[in-house]
Amino acid sequence: MTMSMKQMLVPNVNLNSGHEMPLIGMGTAPALPQHDELVSTLIDAIEIGYRHFDTAAVYGSEEALGQAVAETLQRGLIKSREQVFITSKLWCTETHRDLVLPALKRTLGRMKMDYLDLYITNTYASDIEV
Repeated sequence: MTMSMKQMLVPNVNLNSGHEMPLIGMGTAPALPQHDELVSTLIDAIEIGYRHFDTAAVYGSEEALGQAVAETLQRGLIKSREQVFITSKLWCTETHRDLVLPALKRTLGRMKMDYLDLYITNTYASDIEV
């Protein structure tokens, strides 16, 4: 950790499941840096205290997030996968019951993880007038 990086403490919220979720997270939406730079950015985020990360298959950032978590585990910045809360999203065209599990397995494979903390449907709605 560089001298200018100070670890922050982020409060958690208790979910109905009994698990805790950090109230502040880091999104990994599209238009992000190239893979290696994104991995480095995510490692820096974990180093300063981020513990909640949001990604999606459609963003193209799942692999980088998985790599960053693996590297921070290897470096000892976090002690276990349980110390980070990972959210990913199922694209709206894959919500048919026969498509959900294969999509989740692809996500887990890209991230090299055994589980997600939260898996939600992602719907792009820029054409919808409110």
